[in-house]
Amino acid sequence: MELAEALKLFLSLVLLLQWLCSSSSATFAFSQGEELNLEGVLGEQTYEYKYPFIKRASTFKSPPSSSTSSNGRKHSDYDYIVIGGGTAGCPLAATLSEKFSVLVLERGGVPFDNYNVSFMQNFHLSLADTSPSSASQYFISTDGVFNSRARVLGGGTCINAGFYTRASSSYVKRVGWDPKLVNESYPWIEDRIVHRPKLAPWQRAVRDSLLEVGISPFNGFTYDHKYGTKVGGTIFDDQGRRNTAAELLSSGNPENLTVLIYATVQKIVFDTSGIKPKATGVVFKDENGEYHEAILSTKPGSEVILSSGAIGSPQLLLLSGIGPKADLEKLNIPVVLDNKNVGKNMQDNPLNTVFIPSNKPVQQSLIQTVGVTNMGVYIEASSGFGQSKDSIQRHHGIVSAEIGQLSTIPPKQRTKAAIQAFKDDKKDLPYEAFMGGFILEKLASPKSKGELSLINTNADDNPSVTFNYFSHPLDLKRCVEGIRVVEKIVKSKPFINYTRLDKASLHRLLNMSVQANVNLIPRHTNDTSSLEQFCKDTVITIWHYHGGCNVGKVVATDYRVLGIEGVRVIDGSTFSDSPGTNPQATVMMMGRYMGVQILRERLGEEAGV
Repeated sequence: MELAEALKLFLSLVLLLQWLCSSSSATFAFSQGEELNLEGVLGEQTYEYKYPFIKRASTFKSPPSSSTSSNGRKHSDYDYIVIGGGTAGCPLAATLSEKFSVLVLERGGVPFDNYNVSFMQNFHLSLADTSPSSASQYFISTDGVFNSRARVLGGGTCINAGFYTRASSSYVKRVGWDPKLVNESYPWIEDRIVHRPKLAPWQRAVRDSLLEVGISPFNGFTYDHKYGTKVGGTIFDDQGRRNTAAELLSSGNPENLTVLIYATVQKIVFDTSGIKPKATGVVFKDENGEYHEAILSTKPGSEVILSSGAIGSPQLLLLSGIGPKADLEKLNIPVVLDNKNVGKNMQDNPLNTVFIPSNKPVQQSLIQTVGVTNMGVYIEASSGFGQSKDSIQRHHGIVSAEIGQLSTIPPKQRTKAAIQAFKDDKKDLPYEAFMGGFILEKLASPKSKGELSLINTNADDNPSVTFNYFSHPLDLKRCVEGIRVVEKIVKSKPFINYTRLDKASLHRLLNMSVQANVNLIPRHTNDTSSLEQFCKDTVITIWHYHGGCNVGKVVATDYRVLGIEGVRVIDGSTFSDSPGTNPQATVMMMGRYMGVQILRERLGEEAGV
């Protein structure tokens, strides 16, 4: 009886903690430097009950090879090893675990009860956090543009703006996916973690303005990619709590699924004695710096699957000896396969934003409304983050991760000294200087391309990444056209009616905004060369970078690595174009889609999916 009572008391405490987590979320908003590490306090006490298969990497043990389970499988080998528990990796692993043993190796921690990740109001804080334990790892491309890559279970779904929209039917056809399975895989995601947003006032004003300036028709609320103006889905619920791809793991078979967090993969191990190099396992480092080797099953069809994203996947192929021979030899990496295309054709959709001041506080909102134009640009919006007294004022600008993170400093001049000067200039400004929001203009299909290469052999470090923003003249032309659309939106009746700024107020707020170095529409928008310079000087990212392991160059159409046995790449690094206005829906869908494809390929009708 004493044990039963103790168990009841313990479960009651757990439920109390969960209730505290879900109520009054504003209580838990912390600015950088003041943030409480609640993952250690609450996260590990709660998530393990729903996700018992998630363990720290240091718990990994390799029993003697003779040790077997009741089903005859060796304890120390796995049918699939998925490197990266991110946007694609989580739905992929959950699906494969329905029939096979799966090991997921994730270099970051869990998102559960991490308040900077979990709540929309803290969106900017998780990205502004540059500490080693942050859910995001920032990097600076050689172009000078600040960027971020996810370092957390759930990947980019934990640190993005939450917008959910499908790829177009033409994109699906161009990629060569089965439309029927695609249309079954999207709802599998949507039924679990996607919501219809409650439209914020700023988003309504942008919606009405888009329609007035001719971005029509109005397609209402829809996940589908259609020309015109629409409201898309979101992974934030109506309380502002984020749902992530990590939650999709609960749909897997817990008996077949092992997820190790803080497991940083160093390389894939190959047997090179055959006609083709064949993957046999991976080496990873745990949170204590200890190294382990996870072994792949010798059964036909077993594979290592890279799902580490457009930065991580090409980086790990290179670290494993797959890439340009000369580059690998410079770093004394044994060459497994000479492929000059690994890390090439890197692309990022350039983003330019314009700040619109307001004479009153604006409700926070991330992307909800989008204008899909026929000129190759997308128009989106965010609002309300810049006015926060406890956070964004001290971070606002070129190091801020808020969606409108802009100053007037050109990329190549965004030095550490400039950052510090920028912060110093901000501290005495009234927070009213930041009241308002941003109109975002993003290129749909950039023609400019760059590359990724290793700086060293440390898997914890970022590689060198170049995107060559606006190096193709068509990209610059489209950006100019997009800024002119933004100008029309700002001058439209719905937007003027919303901001309700008289000339005196507008002049005062514009002057404050200039002091704050946030971007405003250039004075001479008829001057194309001036707008071209504006595009170049104010370019940032919306984190939709892709490429590096492109289909036909690094992987085949089934995503198997060319010239290698037992390795696939399933994530955005295989894309030659970013799907839809925002790619997360399609990356998650891809994980589910390929999981089903692999099960059917291996089991036929017995797959049952």
